[in-house]
Amino acid sequence: MSASNRTGPSPLTFILTGIPGLPMSSYWMALPLCCLYLLMLLGNCTLLWMIKTDHSLHTPMYYFLSMLAMADLGLSLTTLPTMLAVFWFKSTSFHFEACIVQMYFIHSFSEIESGVLVAMAFDRFIAICYPLRYASVLTSTLIMKAGAAIFMRGICVVLPVAVLIKKMPFCRSRVLSHSFCLHQDLLRLVCGDVRVNSVYGLTMVMLTKGLDSLTILLSYTMIIRAILSIISQEARAKAFSTCISHLCAILIFYIPLLGLSVMHRFGKHLPPLTHALMADAYLLVPPVLNPLVYSWKTKQIRRRILILLCHRRRQQCFLAIEWSLMQCLSCWSSTAEEEHEKHDSHTTWEFNGSFYQPSAFLMMGIPGLEALHHWISIPFCALYFIAVLGNCLILFIVKKTQSLHEPMYYFLSMLAVTDLGLVLCTLPTTLGIFWFNIRRIGFDACLTQMYFIHILSFIESSVLLAMAFDRYIAISHPLRYPSILTKATVIKIGLAIILRGMVSLLPIPFLLKRLTYCGKTELSHSFCFHPDIMNLACADIKVNVFYGMIILLSTVGMDLIFIVLSYILIIKTVISLATKEECLKALNTCVSHICAVLIFFIPMIGLSMIHRFGKNIPPLVKTLVAYIYLIIPPALNPIIYSIKSSHIREALFRALWRKSESDW
Repeated sequence: MSASNRTGPSPLTFILTGIPGLPMSSYWMALPLCCLYLLMLLGNCTLLWMIKTDHSLHTPMYYFLSMLAMADLGLSLTTLPTMLAVFWFKSTSFHFEACIVQMYFIHSFSEIESGVLVAMAFDRFIAICYPLRYASVLTSTLIMKAGAAIFMRGICVVLPVAVLIKKMPFCRSRVLSHSFCLHQDLLRLVCGDVRVNSVYGLTMVMLTKGLDSLTILLSYTMIIRAILSIISQEARAKAFSTCISHLCAILIFYIPLLGLSVMHRFGKHLPPLTHALMADAYLLVPPVLNPLVYSWKTKQIRRRILILLCHRRRQQCFLAIEWSLMQCLSCWSSTAEEEHEKHDSHTTWEFNGSFYQPSAFLMMGIPGLEALHHWISIPFCALYFIAVLGNCLILFIVKKTQSLHEPMYYFLSMLAVTDLGLVLCTLPTTLGIFWFNIRRIGFDACLTQMYFIHILSFIESSVLLAMAFDRYIAISHPLRYPSILTKATVIKIGLAIILRGMVSLLPIPFLLKRLTYCGKTELSHSFCFHPDIMNLACADIKVNVFYGMIILLSTVGMDLIFIVLSYILIIKTVISLATKEECLKALNTCVSHICAVLIFFIPMIGLSMIHRFGKNIPPLVKTLVAYIYLIIPPALNPIIYSIKSSHIREALFRALWRKSESDW
């Protein structure tokens, strides 16, 4: 087999992969990719141009930012040719030497970007901890030496990787997992001994990115210590605000990097689509977001952008860009319409020939424990009873107590109503199985239950976001709290939350109803869940999968991001408070909400990951996670708010005291 290394009349080539499972959607995928590349090229080039032309930006911080922009540009230009060749021209063949060169530059620029982030952390450390020595420490000479050292480290450290992989024999499938070449991907195709490559790669990552991340963590430990020792509130807030952009850049670089590394080493059984999306996020997201983050958070860059936009020839530039985009869009739309018509004609014939829709589905209790369902129903009845009683008490107390007629408790009432809805949606079918072994549910009834379960779940996510906004306004802008969160505003927010949940999920039942089902009709739970029903179809479910993913990311995903952002701003405000007692008091008002967020999002993310990637997980695990997701939050939320909220406790005690006095 060693003779098949690279000998023969034709040189060795690899086959690149776009988005696995979506060969007909390449043209549509090219549109967002082109937008991303346009954004990253325009954003990073604009940063470099502004720093070069504005003398007020000729400081160490912006020199390091220029290095970051150049690293992002290099990373973008390295992957641009092959990605657009795959999605535009379907040119998937890639020569071996060209693949090695691309792999080398991708990993080199990644190492350079990691080194630049360390240098920026050192810059923030000197600026905050030793401000008087900042100019004498970070001189132009030192910055040039640091840049040269970072550049040389990236070049030298990755060079043995290319040399080692070039000597390896390739006698397996030559299909790569991405539309570009990565070391881990090439290593997977080698049929020789790869221990040296693996050990060197792991050592390199630990000694570069591992040490870089530890150095950054140590720098920010000392920075936070220095900030907390500052007496002035304004000085604390100002010092912390200079680090936000760099912290965002660190997170958007290291999180996809860690995810991709873990998946390549331990996620052998994950779908190829997951690997492709994570790799694309690792290489595309940081170069796109870094210019946006620094433009948003840096006052000097914002001012320079405004000056640029006020240039007298801006209208001509905008018209030229708009004309180019319209030409591209018209070209893509015409091609996509032809593909869509071909696909529709084929799909209609197949649909008419073999369409079948079951009259009912069979639900399942707890797999393997059917004989114990009567005993298992006892804790379930207790949880349902606690959920119904607790949320009804919350609603009753908020309604009867005038002092609780505030935005915070109005949102808490919305959360209680949502939890009651979730409980009542699953109560009939769950207890019907445990008590009477009634497993059958009609097809339309199943779709109705599924629709309301997902609507109420999305509404709860939005209510938690509204409660995070309430805490942000109460802590960061306490004097404006009554004028911002008026009753009319709270009502509008509630209506918007309901409408968003109803409208975004309305297509889901119709998308499921159009599918054909054959054979198996047994669900995995004692209620109807979208991924569960979808997996029983024997038709093409790509539309359902991607619509569900898009809706989940654009609603629950965005809610979670904004909740995290709200708490970052809250922590920033809390740090600026004068006394420790005020800090603790402010944070104490958020504990209940943080607990509610955790007990809702953690089971939801776990259930989503299990349904998408956990095909080999035992059915018992899926069932238990689903019950935790739908029953535990409604049962625990009233308990958490009753324990942590002194107002609710006092109102509850008053209500119980009046009741006991009347009975006496």
